[in-house]
Amino acid sequence: MDAATPTTDLVVIGLGYVGLPLAQEAVRAGITVTGLDVSPAVVDGLNSGASHVDDLSADDVAEMLAGGFTATADPEVLGRASTIVVCVPTPLSDEGGPDLGAVSAAGRMIAERLRPGTLVVLESTTYPGTTEEVLRPLLEESGLVAGADFHLAFSPERIDPGNAAFGVANTPKVVGGMTERCGELAARFYGRFVAEVVRARGTREAEMAKLLENTYRHVNIALVNEMAVFCQELGVDLWDSIACAATKPFGFQAFYPGPGVGGHCIPIDPNYLSYKVKTLGYPFRFVELAQEINARMPGYVLQRAQELLNDAGLALSRSRVLLLGVTYKAGIADQRESPARPVARKLAEKGAALTYHDPHVEEWSVGGQDVPRALDLEEALREADLTVLLTDHPDYRPKLLTEHARLLLDTRGVLRRLDPEVPPQGRTTAPIEREGVQVL
Repeated sequence: MDAATPTTDLVVIGLGYVGLPLAQEAVRAGITVTGLDVSPAVVDGLNSGASHVDDLSADDVAEMLAGGFTATADPEVLGRASTIVVCVPTPLSDEGGPDLGAVSAAGRMIAERLRPGTLVVLESTTYPGTTEEVLRPLLEESGLVAGADFHLAFSPERIDPGNAAFGVANTPKVVGGMTERCGELAARFYGRFVAEVVRARGTREAEMAKLLENTYRHVNIALVNEMAVFCQELGVDLWDSIACAATKPFGFQAFYPGPGVGGHCIPIDPNYLSYKVKTLGYPFRFVELAQEINARMPGYVLQRAQELLNDAGLALSRSRVLLLGVTYKAGIADQRESPARPVARKLAEKGAALTYHDPHVEEWSVGGQDVPRALDLEEALREADLTVLLTDHPDYRPKLLTEHARLLLDTRGVLRRLDPEVPPQGRTTAPIEREGVQVL
């Protein structure tokens, strides 16, 4: 075989919650896939059949390996790929702006091994302009020209961890190419294993689409979080109001209050857009206000917890508080940006003795201090002076909670659902009338 001939169809850089499901679907479509990751533990685990991602089981990994998938930490594989997809993390820097260190590192790795005709796609969430202003110059250090010698595109990841209904294959894939030809080739590539591909005008439009999706959610969650605070003061049952408004078949989408926002998308991604807007010389006020409102919800949870205890004649500083759920969403082990941590920190600062229960998290610490894990949920509910439900895992059924908890603050509306299996956007019931039980 000629040395210049690619020997793998696809290399996925970054085998986390975005890259690994992408690789899985590509393997299922008969594409030869190699995963590249900087973590030897991730590489060794995958090659031995272990999964480190909630949405993939060990059986899923075994199926991938049987389909020809391999994981490696050796970047030389990049020189043998027809297509390279970059799925590396893009966290916030200490200054609050986007940290593109991993994207830049990936770009340099690719540039050293880039061959003519290769398609390079960035999936990492970032601000508009990153693909062409940051990644393209790094890739062109190879001496090859984007759009002429190799192809460059952006396609935002749309992974929703824990979502059993929508995954890579049946979620429409937005693709924006640097040139028309780049976009065409990227759309053709994703079309091999995604049911619907949506062409954006270019990379900037595709980058903006992802930020628009998450900023929309961020702002609307902030709206209902702020309403939750003053509806409590007004004596208005906000959960009932949302249920009523949601019966309108047009013009309304239900969002629900909670203890804050978590995960990578909502608390992090809108900051990329705010950062880019600030470079134009003015603030993005909607995002900044939403961030402020959502960031103060842990403090509001503390306030409500103190009020519940005070009404029962108990002081927070001498109370045992059980936290239910410390992941950022139900049904998964992902703790990224979970509001449970700032809530716990505020409770601990007031002197509360904390324990936690989470079926997906075996060890948990706050401020460098380990928090004891409750193993027997019913016993823990009975022993705690106050229980605060922070993540609506299916384990936390309304009947169980109301029968065993002394005092209960439900920040997720679990007690307002007709059926414990109905997701948060489901209909709500009348309030559960029991002293010492409150919904945020």
